[in-house]
Amino acid sequence: MKREEIREIAGAVDRSGWKKVEVEYGKDFLEISVPPDCRVLTMKEMPVIADSPAAIRAALARPIQSPTLAEIVRRKAKRPEDVTVAITVSDITRPVPYKGENGIMAPLLQELAAAGIGRSNITIVVGTGMHRPSTEREKLVMLGEEVCRDYRIVDHDCEDLDSLAHVGKTRTGGDVYVNAVFHRADVRIATGLVESHFMAGVSGGRKSICPGLVDRRTIQKFHSPAFLESPLADNLILEGNPCHEESLEVALTVGVDFIVNVNLDRDMRLLKVVAGDLVAAHREAYEFVRGYAAIVVDEPFDIVLTHGGYVGMNHYQTEKAACHALPIVKKTGTIIIAADNRDADPIGGLEYRSLLHLLKLQGADGYLRILQSPSWNFTKDQWGPEEWGKVVRKVGEEGLIYCAPAISREEYCMLPGRCGLDFLCEADSPSETDLKKAAEMVQNAFLFAWDRQRRNRERPSTAFIREGPYAVPMLKGARSLRPPSRQDERGCYGRQSS
Repeated sequence: MKREEIREIAGAVDRSGWKKVEVEYGKDFLEISVPPDCRVLTMKEMPVIADSPAAIRAALARPIQSPTLAEIVRRKAKRPEDVTVAITVSDITRPVPYKGENGIMAPLLQELAAAGIGRSNITIVVGTGMHRPSTEREKLVMLGEEVCRDYRIVDHDCEDLDSLAHVGKTRTGGDVYVNAVFHRADVRIATGLVESHFMAGVSGGRKSICPGLVDRRTIQKFHSPAFLESPLADNLILEGNPCHEESLEVALTVGVDFIVNVNLDRDMRLLKVVAGDLVAAHREAYEFVRGYAAIVVDEPFDIVLTHGGYVGMNHYQTEKAACHALPIVKKTGTIIIAADNRDADPIGGLEYRSLLHLLKLQGADGYLRILQSPSWNFTKDQWGPEEWGKVVRKVGEEGLIYCAPAISREEYCMLPGRCGLDFLCEADSPSETDLKKAAEMVQNAFLFAWDRQRRNRERPSTAFIREGPYAVPMLKGARSLRPPSRQDERGCYGRQSS
């Protein structure tokens, strides 16, 4: 589309009476004009914990259906000074509050020290899954200088067979290998954030182990079309969700002694902290997030505006925002995404780029047929384009507008949807900030979508997802709204851990 056309459309839309919304973009916000009846979808306001250190200490002192860490250490057939501990942490893509006086890491390490565990016997394992290794700078940002200085920190590598240990088979027949440092430790602790997850229902708990610490083949199964194409592999659904059930069985097979999980609000402030049993503590955090993240709407919208949030540091991670918008957009509607793709590679790794190109060439249905072919060899990151394909199948290439100034026009050609740079009225100037470019792209994309939808109906319906990938908009009557069955814990959570 030519710049003259964009200017003409932007100037033709009567915006009198429109209101402003603030769209999250990295650490800043884009001020975007939307119609006065635009539905601002926002999670329920929840009280923030006033004293985070006290809340964390209380959770550790009174764990859910679990002995305390001190008691767990005492039960090992070793002197405390000989007990080894492995703590798995999330990588930089997850905003888990680890460092500082309000973080969970210092109180956790203090509990272990009080139980007689020396620093040299504690290893922190970054659960990267299939993500790239963490940089030293990222470890400092996540964990803080003292922890990085005083404790051994290693990154999981799902490809390095020498760093993995075989732990058995799952009921679905797969051999499971897990990070050997974690598996060989006397005490195994998993930490993480519990938020909605568009495959596994919610994050945290068992996901710290699978896919966080397992081998490539186990991750392949977790991300296979056989799992991901299930209608139950969706936000806030656990019962019958194949991703959740496989992940939990793997975690129970590996064995986790203790978890520390948190819930955060949209400003990444602590709402709740749980500690204790892998199943029971995670269940409490899951039920808590269901209570405030779900947003129920009566009808789908013509235009849905959203953003990539903190997690959307690259295109690979931003599909979460698109998938969260998908249930509430009409079949012929438009999804507009503002994405601060600030990573060193704003799209993703080489495999992901290649697969995106395959999606672009074959189309969503063709790409899925290739993944489902018996002759196809699983390729790292294939699930990402598969999820983007779900979006394209519903709204089409025209109905997905991706606004990320960090991605060049040449690279945009491999991405699904429309190029956000097309919506810059002026020439792309190096002197313009990404923030200014993003605001112009998103505003003009909205006006373009409004004009496009207005040709089909007198007044298009619009919505803005304030929390982007963290909120879970859904239509009334959605499966996600039904409470999980209490008659059979295994149906939702698998067998109870010991």
